Amino acid sequence: MLFHGLEGSSCSHYAQALAWVAWRRGWAVIVPHFRGCSGEPNRAARAYHSGDHAEVDWMLARAAALTAGLPLWAVGVSLGGNALLRWLQEQGERARQRLRAAAAVSAPLDLVAAGTAIDRGLNRWLYARHFLRTMRDKAAEMARRHPQRLEVQRAVRARTLRAFDDAFTAPLHGFAGVDDYWRRASSRPQMDRIALPTLVLNARNDPFVPAASLPQPHEVGPWVRLWQPLQGGHVGFAEPRHVGDLRGQVWGLWQHVLDWLQAAAALPSGPAAGQAAEVRHG
Repeated sequence: MLFHGLEGSSCSHYAQALAWVAWRRGWAVIVPHFRGCSGEPNRAARAYHSGDHAEVDWMLARAAALTAGLPLWAVGVSLGGNALLRWLQEQGERARQRLRAAAAVSAPLDLVAAGTAIDRGLNRWLYARHFLRTMRDKAAEMARRHPQRLEVQRAVRARTLRAFDDAFTAPLHGFAGVDDYWRRASSRPQMDRIALPTLVLNARNDPFVPAASLPQPHEVGPWVRLWQPLQGGHVGFAEPRHVGDLRGQVWGLWQHVLDWLQAAAALPSGPAAGQAAEVRHG
C-alpha cells in the first residue's frame, strides 16, 4: 500500500514505478488518494496534511478489509511517508495487527526544517510555486462549498507553503497555526515510539529535507532502520540501466525497498539485532 506525497496521486512517477516492480513480483498494489488528489473535489470541509495519522488509519482499515487477511506492507513517500510514520508512532505495537513492515521514502521528518527549505531560494521558485498552483485552487473551491468554515483570501494569496499552511491547512484541521501544525505533525521527535520493522530512507542531498534535520541512530528505537545515502535527491535515487548510461531509472529504488520489507517481515517478533545501530550511507 502506497501513501503518496504532496499533491501526488496514483499517476505520480514513483507510484507507477512501484506498481511495475510489485507487479513483476506478483504483488498487488493499493494507492489510496488523499482528499482532493483523485481529480474529484472533496465534499467535506477537510483536506489532508503531513501528520494525518487518522486518515492513514482509516485507509489501512479499508485495505485490511479488502485484502482479507493477506500480508500487507505500507510505503509512504514524502508527505505520505511522514503521515505513515505518525500513524506508526500513534499505534505502537498495535500497528502489527495491520502491517508486516513499513517504509518511509524522502519523508520530511522535521516539518519546520523542510518547510523552511522549500520556501527558500530556488526551491521556492521551482517547487513551492508548483505545489501552490493546485493547492490554492483547491482552497478556493472548498471555501465556495463551506463559506462558514474558511476565510480563503489569505490562502489564495499565499506565496509560500508556510503562508498557505498558516491560512488554510492549520485552521482547517484544528491546529492553532502553522507553527503548531508543523511541530505536532513532525515525526522526528517520536521515532522511538515505532514498534514495527520500519525503513526510513532519506538522501542527504534532498533539496526539501536538509541533512541536518535527519535523525541519528540514538534518536530512534530498535525497530527503525535509517538509510541515508549521500545521493538520491527527493524521491530520485536513479540507478544506471547499464555501464555508461547517464539517464538512470527509478525501478532500483523500489526493488531495494520491497526486498527490505519482505526480509523484515520474516524476522522474529522482536526487533532485528543492530536494526538501528547504524546510518547506512551507501
